Amino acid sequence: MSSTRPVDALRLNRPEIAVFVSGVASMGLEILAGRMIAPQFGSSIYTWGTIIGVFLAALSYGYHRGGKLAAERATNDRMARVFLLTAVYVAGLILVGDVFLRATAGFPLPSRIASLPAVTLLFGPPTYLLGYVSPYAAELSAKEGLGEASGHVYMLGTVGSIVGAFATTYLLIPSLGIDQIALVFGALSIAAAVAVGRPFGRERATVTGFVALLLVVSAATGAAGYSVQGEVVYETQTPYQSLRVVDLGETRTLYLGGQRHSAMDIEEPNRHVFEYTRYFHLPYLFADDPDEIDRVLFIGGGGFTGPKRFVHEYENVTVDVAEIDPAVIDAAREYFRVEESERLNIYNEGGRQFLRETNRTYDLIVLDAYQKDKVPFELTTREFMSLANDRLDDDGILFANVISAPRGPASKFYRAKYRTVSREFPQVYGFPTAGGGVVQNIELIATKNDTRLSEERLLARNERRDIGIDLEAEIRTYADAPPTDDVPVLRDDRAPVDSLLDPMVGQRYVIQESNASESTADPGQESERLTADPATVREVNARPAAGLEPPPRGSGVRATEPDRVTAP
Repeated sequence: MSSTRPVDALRLNRPEIAVFVSGVASMGLEILAGRMIAPQFGSSIYTWGTIIGVFLAALSYGYHRGGKLAAERATNDRMARVFLLTAVYVAGLILVGDVFLRATAGFPLPSRIASLPAVTLLFGPPTYLLGYVSPYAAELSAKEGLGEASGHVYMLGTVGSIVGAFATTYLLIPSLGIDQIALVFGALSIAAAVAVGRPFGRERATVTGFVALLLVVSAATGAAGYSVQGEVVYETQTPYQSLRVVDLGETRTLYLGGQRHSAMDIEEPNRHVFEYTRYFHLPYLFADDPDEIDRVLFIGGGGFTGPKRFVHEYENVTVDVAEIDPAVIDAAREYFRVEESERLNIYNEGGRQFLRETNRTYDLIVLDAYQKDKVPFELTTREFMSLANDRLDDDGILFANVISAPRGPASKFYRAKYRTVSREFPQVYGFPTAGGGVVQNIELIATKNDTRLSEERLLARNERRDIGIDLEAEIRTYADAPPTDDVPVLRDDRAPVDSLLDPMVGQRYVIQESNASESTADPGQESERLTADPATVREVNARPAAGLEPPPRGSGVRATEPDRVTAP
């Protein structure tokens, strides 16, 4: 008899199964909500605070309603119905979740609570339903006494939540896409309904379960393979973000966290599709002798537009890339024609860790690891800038691709970044890429040279130097130093990046796209092929800065296949 007791103790009855599964599903859906919401509303502390608050509120209300009804209505069959309804709702999440998120993103709400309607309507109802399970299970528990029954239910629900949290974080998200993860929870709910009871009698239960399962599977398979951006070539959930590779016409685009990050012309893989990547070449005009830029570090890989172009364009350059996300590296190799060589080295490390551990020095460090609403604060602080300064040669240059607005409320992050970099580098320059006060890529260039270069000096160097690309229009976006008295210097012990990014939430992020061909582009025409994101505003060749009208130009290379970069 004694040998069977441990085995019997491990067996869960039907109410206990229900509580355990509800804990798994509720916590798993909460983590999944973060991944679904982030592409439209970001993953700031405000977004996660909203998600946690809505889930707790929905569960609390479910506990309250379930507790009031438990004495009269608690049965295993009713708990089974809860799981079936949850599965049906999950199918709806898969089918219309993305469209619904895009619709709610336009609500005129303060940015800090902009995600509240989407989170509430998408995840409040299923979480509320799952809240019924615990009081029903306590009422049906075989334990003697209210206290023992309640404690047992709380314990099982918490264990289920732990399993849901770890399984979703370490197993499901790295292995499956959002729709497939939702499918797992939908199927789990149906399995729980079958295990717990017969919600409508044997025959109706079989039919209802089959229909619910079919709905969930159909939703998951029907949502795969396409998106509003184009044909989905590949997608996955990485440990750090959602990743999607999308083809539209001749353009292949990498989406990270729902935002466009990199793009490649399939026919001309080394061409600059996004205008802001052309600015990566500006350091060749800031350097006293561009021939001496022969060791370059990119922090952040993405689609490797910059590293590929540097290796292709400048035969004396060796490029190192530090990319923290292994899935991004794999996607770049598979879909963006990235090949390692003696001149292109890829390291799967965070940028700060790489700089701290390397004994190399660089002529140019390109910091390209920021997204619109997801910025690793440890790559923004004065301490990091000091580390980067130490890893640069005496005449080294730091280039930072910042996403912000050049002025107005949404400019706080840019201005704080400018002030922070200025504490470690004698000269800092800003180049907005899209004009106006919209959220855009703003390129920061910091040098160790005490002498400040004027716009006219850069234009003259652009005329004299043959660096393989004409940067006249880019130089004309030269901006004066922004006011920084009202923004902090970012430090390791205080870097309020989330609050600085907050004014950008809900604002459109403008990425300009270059002409169809850098070698034959008509200055007055933009490519009709490059329409990967309908929300993107294109202002190609219309980017006056400081009241200056840029002269007409093509975006072609000035010299085909230059053998070397020549000094003035």
